[in-house]
Amino acid sequence: MVLKIFFPQCCNTADSGLLVGRWIPGHNSAVVLAVIHYPFIPGQVKKYLSELQSQTQVDLTVLGSWSMPKEGQEGMDSFLKDLSTIFPQECWLQLSREIGKRGFTCQVVQNNGRLLQEQKNGDDKIVLIHYDQRKVMLSQLHPVQDVGQKSDVEASELGLVFQTVAQSQPLFLLDKYDDGPLKLSHWQSEGREASIIAELLKQASVPVCIFLTWLLSLWHWLCSFRILHLRPVLFISSKLSTCVQSGYRAVHFKTVFSPKKAATHMEFMRKANIFVSFLVDIALGLLLISWLYRENRISKLADTLVPVADRVAKELQELLEWLMGAPAGLKMNRALDQVLGRFFLYHIHLWISYIHLMSPFIERILWYVGLSGCLGLTFALSILSDIVALLTFHIYCFYVYGARLYCLKIYGLSSLWRLFRGKKWNVLRQRVDSCSYDLDQLFIGTLLFTILLFLLPTTALYYLVFTLLRLVMVLFQGVIHLSVDFINSLPLFAIGLRICRPYRLAALFGSLCSANTGHSLLVSVPDEQT
Repeated sequence: MVLKIFFPQCCNTADSGLLVGRWIPGHNSAVVLAVIHYPFIPGQVKKYLSELQSQTQVDLTVLGSWSMPKEGQEGMDSFLKDLSTIFPQECWLQLSREIGKRGFTCQVVQNNGRLLQEQKNGDDKIVLIHYDQRKVMLSQLHPVQDVGQKSDVEASELGLVFQTVAQSQPLFLLDKYDDGPLKLSHWQSEGREASIIAELLKQASVPVCIFLTWLLSLWHWLCSFRILHLRPVLFISSKLSTCVQSGYRAVHFKTVFSPKKAATHMEFMRKANIFVSFLVDIALGLLLISWLYRENRISKLADTLVPVADRVAKELQELLEWLMGAPAGLKMNRALDQVLGRFFLYHIHLWISYIHLMSPFIERILWYVGLSGCLGLTFALSILSDIVALLTFHIYCFYVYGARLYCLKIYGLSSLWRLFRGKKWNVLRQRVDSCSYDLDQLFIGTLLFTILLFLLPTTALYYLVFTLLRLVMVLFQGVIHLSVDFINSLPLFAIGLRICRPYRLAALFGSLCSANTGHSLLVSVPDEQT
């Protein structure tokens, strides 16, 4: 028979006292959760354990005694051994250690008064296993189940150890803020001031979350106005990156600032990732503001913007003049070429006039736009994307005009090609059917097909050029949108835990936790018998 004793590393230097824990049912194992220091009153210990049992639904009991005698405590061992009559158990553990030595002395006294090591068969053995109580508690490897909830799969011995530590959370929390009648050693015994600060922050976060939830409900109420749900408004808001980012942030805030506690570990990780990404976003936005408003960079940027717009317009004019001639030696339809070139040149002229009309206000606009960095770098990038879209709106118009004209000609050529083959498109059945045409229809169709065919190269060239220009702008905006999505979706909290505290992510590995991560939280230590 092998008796396994799971002993927390945080209790290695605890003062002498009683071992509080649980016997694992169905296994010859015991889990030590804390050490109650001497002096204590046995009646208070029993009352304390009964209160914990009602809260945790765990059969907590006194497993035995822990002896680490100091000066003036020479008779402590005999006193702790006599406590087995007050806390009767089938097996009474007697763990002891001398100051300055690494070895442990472990004895198990059965109810008949005999030591386990002294039985005649010689096969009995005690295995002392050290485990990191903090990592086991925070890993959530085996989450706490609700009272009365039964699992279909029978838990293993290691799984019961993890569940025992997880369900004993009140044992680690009740004595954090006052000494009380009993003093314990466990993983949270040290750093009580930090625990108090964390608890105060938790209590203060509740009214803050309620206030922010009320603001979000007010925002959703304003967004529910009927005028905002009209088709033009919905179309414009769906095309503006700032409106899309505002919608994302509203959903994120509703998730993070919900006063309800996260039900599962995955939900907690999702909230934490969103919150950390928001803080990083705000920090990057403030850095952008500090860079923009130093050394008069806003004025320099405004003075550079108008010449750049003029330069782009001049390049487009030269491009159109090149297309109106003989681009790359191609023979174009001169009449259509001149009409299209003058049409697009007129649009460029209107756009240059609009830019010069807005030039006195550009610096003030940029000054107020720079303040959007207080809402985060993603908002500043979204506004930059919208500004680029507005400044290149003429290029978008050129692309739309060229694409529509090209598609109309392709559609006309495909229809006339079906006419030559004696086919037609059946609109009702959505298919191509046979049809007989007379001579006049074939003659007119031939003329129209010839005209469209010879005009197609000119239209295709304009369409190709403006598509390439539009593609450049889409790539630039795509990089901005990719950066925004990267900041919004990057799991910074999970990455930080993976680097600093990987055991906190143990619950995310499913069934592999017990085989891999669990063993990294338990350290087997050979026992030293007297």
